[in-house]
Amino acid sequence: MAVVAASGRGHAAAAWRTTLRDRPIIPLIGLLALLVLAIEAADFGIVTPEWAGVIVRASIPLAILAGCQTLTMLTGGIDLSVASVASMAGFVTATLVNSPGGVAQGIVVVLVAAALVGLVNGVGVGVFRVHPLITTLGMSFVVDGLANVWQLQTVQTGAGVPPVLRTMGSGIVGDVVPYSLVVFVPLAAAIMLGLRRTGYGRLLFAIGDNPVAARLSGVRSWQVLVVLYVISALMAAIAGLLISGLTNTASVTLVDTSLLPSVAAAVIGGTSIFGGRGGFGGTMVGALILTVLSALITVLGMPEPTNQVVFGSIIVIVAAAYTRVTSES
Repeated sequence: MAVVAASGRGHAAAAWRTTLRDRPIIPLIGLLALLVLAIEAADFGIVTPEWAGVIVRASIPLAILAGCQTLTMLTGGIDLSVASVASMAGFVTATLVNSPGGVAQGIVVVLVAAALVGLVNGVGVGVFRVHPLITTLGMSFVVDGLANVWQLQTVQTGAGVPPVLRTMGSGIVGDVVPYSLVVFVPLAAAIMLGLRRTGYGRLLFAIGDNPVAARLSGVRSWQVLVVLYVISALMAAIAGLLISGLTNTASVTLVDTSLLPSVAAAVIGGTSIFGGRGGFGGTMVGALILTVLSALITVLGMPEPTNQVVFGSIIVIVAAAYTRVTSES
């Protein structure tokens, strides 16, 4: 009987590891439900459809930034420039509101600037083989510096956020459905379908899983990486525009505090920091988990720096858990 019981426990543990490895979204949804129950217990009556709409609205820009990390982490990389690009996008667009082309010109300018940042990142990582962490970290300093130069040139410490961005970032239809879903749903669908249904998506997994085998099979990894980091930078710019509208703020440091959560959301969602495993579905749930967790910390009256401590701990713990599960499999 003891042997049978031990065997049963072994099978259960193996089944749990398989679920965590292959379908992480299942336990993630369970964790999200537990957090919602916890915040309802901490402040009875807070969980309403209106509250859910606010949570979804707040999690959308984080999910987009985490999507940048998901895509780059699939290849074994990371993009530490996303926060700087996002802040730049919101600030520069606000400073160009009164230009002849108005908001449209501002958005075009920041998207082109973001694409150039992504191009430099991609060339550094793909062509010159500089580690992604070093390349993107260096570019974040460059973007921050140029944004500050632009701020001095325009003699502005901030600028008014265009009404269209405020509506898109913070507007809610019927107090439940955020306007930002108009941007997020097509973007999320494109990412998920692109990863699973296109050759380019399969190349990202192949490069992250075994870069040597991918190169020997004829894959031009540098081209894949250049396109990847351009996509990541463009997504970061979109997230920055939404965050600017959500907070009604435009500054060169607006999104800096979202860098760590963007990495945490991707890791929680089951994307391996070593590459070759992950997906955007889990990342979206990870962004929701972090948003609800932040709300819970606020409801409990904990200080703001607690968020950073919690998010950092989550990255370490979850990454260690996924690494153990993967190695055992």
